[in-house]
Amino acid sequence: MLHIGHGYDVHAFAEGRKCILGGVDIPHPRGLDGHSDADVLVHAVMDALLGAMRAEDIGQLFPDTDPAYKGADSIMLLQHVADLARKRGYTILDVDCTIAAQAPKMAPHRAAMRENIARAMGVDVGQVGVKATTTERLGFVGREEGIAAWAVALLDDGRC
Repeated sequence: MLHIGHGYDVHAFAEGRKCILGGVDIPHPRGLDGHSDADVLVHAVMDALLGAMRAEDIGQLFPDTDPAYKGADSIMLLQHVADLARKRGYTILDVDCTIAAQAPKMAPHRAAMRENIARAMGVDVGQVGVKATTTERLGFVGREEGIAAWAVALLDDGRC
């Protein structure tokens, strides 16, 4: 049987932080605020995978109240979620993502993001889509207050 999951995450910009998206350190004057590395793209992917499994969300799995996850590398957390999917009998078939950011520009980094996400999930890069858009200067993204990301995941539970 096939299972679809949807993930969404948003993080505000913060001074003195790195801007990490899809495991890529993107040059930008501000990074994203969060308990971990605040990789909004990878967080959306993890929640999409967990949603397809009808499992807990990343806030339950990796609570921001746990000091073990302070500054955590989200790509490593994604590996854990992908391993959990496999242990529960799922095969990751496809993941597609959208980043909403007025800045920085994502196009130069999309290939590396796809590779990092695919490697963390143990799938071929062709099974991972990453695209980006602006919000035409509308809303918090348009005012450059933060970045949002959406992801969908398609899993097979092996019963097909």
